[in-house]
Amino acid sequence: MSFNPPQTPFRPPARPAARPAGLPVLPYRKPTKGRDYWVIDDVLPNIDEVRARCLAKDDWVQGAPVNPEPWPGQRAMPALEPGELARVERLVRKATGAPRIWAENPDGAGTFNHNCVQAVGKDECEPRPHTDSRSLCRYAAVLYLSPDTPKDCGTSFYRQNLPGGRLGGNQVLAPHNNLVDALGTRFVPPDSFTEDIRVPHRYNRLLLYSANLMHSATGYWGTTLEDKRMTAVFFWMA
Repeated sequence: MSFNPPQTPFRPPARPAARPAGLPVLPYRKPTKGRDYWVIDDVLPNIDEVRARCLAKDDWVQGAPVNPEPWPGQRAMPALEPGELARVERLVRKATGAPRIWAENPDGAGTFNHNCVQAVGKDECEPRPHTDSRSLCRYAAVLYLSPDTPKDCGTSFYRQNLPGGRLGGNQVLAPHNNLVDALGTRFVPPDSFTEDIRVPHRYNRLLLYSANLMHSATGYWGTTLEDKRMTAVFFWMA
């Protein structure tokens, strides 16, 4: 089974790199709660059962740093059972006003990691601002599944940090599909982005957002499966 995420994360280069000349400036849209992102608390009444079921999984797939994958930590599918997922999707439709949402099944894209549980420790990854693929999703969401993870390990929205202290944009629009397409490069200096909005981590919280906005986990936590930052991730078209 392969896991091909609908996002292309940026890895800071191994050594300092010169800022690419003429890096495009993206359009900016201030992330606004209720328009660009939604925070829904106490999502599942059986959240402890969901977490216990995820902890008991024996089919975890290891990413970086254990294996040379572009994604960190470990993953398994599915995160939620059909009834639980249906409840989440009702909340998503209500929040966004979308009459219908669905998960794409892209040809030749391997196993799409919608409804996937992932656990990432504090030493396994750093924040990696990215956008999700416009061809695969309009909305994305993360459900926080670890009760003891600090609030500063939630999710942040980012924007460009340009030379001279100027601020750039945070959106990927047509004709581009993701952040790599829009910038024309995968490798950028680590100071190319700056945090704009931070949504704190909270157990059983669903953060739903427009998938073309630049975002990343604010931070990771823990060293064992039981205390790592555990989330379920979702991607929908509408």
